[in-house]
Amino acid sequence: MNSTLLKLTLALILVMLIGWLLVIGRSILIPLIIASVLWYLISSLAEAVRSVPYLGRLVPRPLGIVVSLCLMLVAGKFVFDIVSTSLQQMAADAPLYQRRLDEVFLTISTQLKLDDPIGLSDVLPNFSIGQTISAAAGVLTTIAGSSTLIFVYVLFMIFEESTFDRKIEAFFDRPERARLALGIRREIGQRMRHYVGIKTAISLATGFLTYFLLKAVGLPYAELFGFITFLLNYIPTIGSMIAVVFASMFALVFFDNLSNFLIVAIGLGLIQFVLGSILDPRLMGTSLNISPLVIIISLSFWGSIWGVIGMVLCVPLMVFIIMVCAQFPASRPIAILFSGNGEVGEPILLEDKTKPLN
Repeated sequence: MNSTLLKLTLALILVMLIGWLLVIGRSILIPLIIASVLWYLISSLAEAVRSVPYLGRLVPRPLGIVVSLCLMLVAGKFVFDIVSTSLQQMAADAPLYQRRLDEVFLTISTQLKLDDPIGLSDVLPNFSIGQTISAAAGVLTTIAGSSTLIFVYVLFMIFEESTFDRKIEAFFDRPERARLALGIRREIGQRMRHYVGIKTAISLATGFLTYFLLKAVGLPYAELFGFITFLLNYIPTIGSMIAVVFASMFALVFFDNLSNFLIVAIGLGLIQFVLGSILDPRLMGTSLNISPLVIIISLSFWGSIWGVIGMVLCVPLMVFIIMVCAQFPASRPIAILFSGNGEVGEPILLEDKTKPLN
């Protein structure tokens, strides 16, 4: 009994220590994790370039990596300039939109003949357009401030890729341990490339369709809303809903009639439903195998310690945790509990014990 209590106490201390380190070391860990996700995205993009018929076979992998990295740098600089300019313009107009939003609620209350008029604070307590814009600018500033460190991490990951497996083999004194580590790395890499590649493609399509719809109805800051939709699409479950509500509320404030508001709300809802609820699950399949309840809990946990960036990264982090926990008898029940259907596969060591080390 004392031994069990001691183990439970040590486990609780370990969890508290890890949580403390995650909060204290966020300035180092967040850029590192973002760099890892970007590296998987670059790797997926390089494979896509090499899969182009006829020409792709002539492109060696190192050249594909360089091309992918250059494309991402150019795209990132282009998007950052547009988003920062749009945020500055919207911040200047925030008081006007705030007053207009209060007027909309007052008009609705008058038309419904309510004795106690409905205010914005009744629907969204503590909501402020200015504070929302400031929060978005804060996230953008955080990423921009860490961009140099992220870029350095990505470069070193590219340079170290060719020797990383050899280092893992040399690190372990027993071949089966090295085989287990390499198997975990391969499996995590395959799942992460699958998730990052498909999620980015779906998010890009959602962002572009949002931009075209808002541009067609004449709503300003269409570029900004397209980028926000692209980014929020990485946040599971609630990200797409926030994107639709945010753009729809702005359309309600900007336009004097309800027809354009309905076009925006229904149109964005259909885009999110088709791409997020139909196409995304079909392309993802069961490769992630994460419980929806675990995703919600993970969303709350990582969001509480790392903010919006933590919410964006929660799914890749859970993939990593489940994959590692599934390989060891002591932590395997955790992987089963976190999985979507209870099936986490056989440990990689058992599957690969007859395969030679490369």
